[in-house]
Amino acid sequence: MLRQRLGNALKDALKSKDKIGLSTVRLIVAALKDRDIAARGKGNMDGISDEEILGLLQGMIKQRQESIVLYEKGGRCELAEQERGEIVVIERFLPKQMGEDEVAKAVREAISETGAQSLKDMGKAMAALKGRYAGQMDFAKASALVKQALV
Repeated sequence: MLRQRLGNALKDALKSKDKIGLSTVRLIVAALKDRDIAARGKGNMDGISDEEILGLLQGMIKQRQESIVLYEKGGRCELAEQERGEIVVIERFLPKQMGEDEVAKAVREAISETGAQSLKDMGKAMAALKGRYAGQMDFAKASALVKQALV
């Protein structure tokens, strides 16, 4: 599903001469091909799953957010704007992001379902969240909430 959307977006960006969209989708497709090649080396001939693609996209957004901070500190506002434009393109492929209240509720449910009681059990709760909400939440924020609840 996501692969088809990426292919269509690449064609649309080519037709509309959307430079940022085209370059960003090409970056996504290249990263996806790299992950697929690595997956084939591990015996998965179909490539990575849609959940893993969503994780890849979230990672790309996180990288760009970090770059924006560095560019702004260095006075390179034009590069920061380019990164923001790429984030907008990448976000088109992600499902609707969960709000803070929804994330907090999901964290409480994951802790309850996994029986997590201490920081040693944090991995169980995070694995449950990642399995269920890939692409829908900021896992750094969720991790902080899980940690706070288990302390």
